[in-house]
Amino acid sequence: QVQLVESGGGLVQAGDSLRLSCAASGRTFSSNAMGWFRQAPGKQRDFVAAINGGGQLTYYGNSMKGRFTISRDNAKSTVYLKMNSLKVEDTAVYYCAARGVGSPSLYEASYGYWGQGTQVTVSS
Repeated sequence: QVQLVESGGGLVQAGDSLRLSCAASGRTFSSNAMGWFRQAPGKQRDFVAAINGGGQLTYYGNSMKGRFTISRDNAKSTVYLKMNSLKVEDTAVYYCAARGVGSPSLYEASYGYWGQGTQVTVSS
């Protein structure tokens, strides 16, 4: 069983940066691939980024490449999402997710554990 708690969301202006954190419980964190997804009002949940258990392999959604960076600290059982050059269209609830295996995935259905989400609002 894995429990995930996101933090770091808030209200920022366009062009600003923000770092989200996701703290995980459980003894096998380094065995879990982790992902970030986001959902804007009235829209489906979209893939943002994913990282493998060891932290060497990362994937990003097309609109996030070059602006967002996913990383993890297995000693702290925490995964991070650093977001730079934020845009109004990045406004959404951001969710952290964990897989039961170490390989990352772009697909929401591949993740069995989810956090409660943290709101990110970018104003113009």
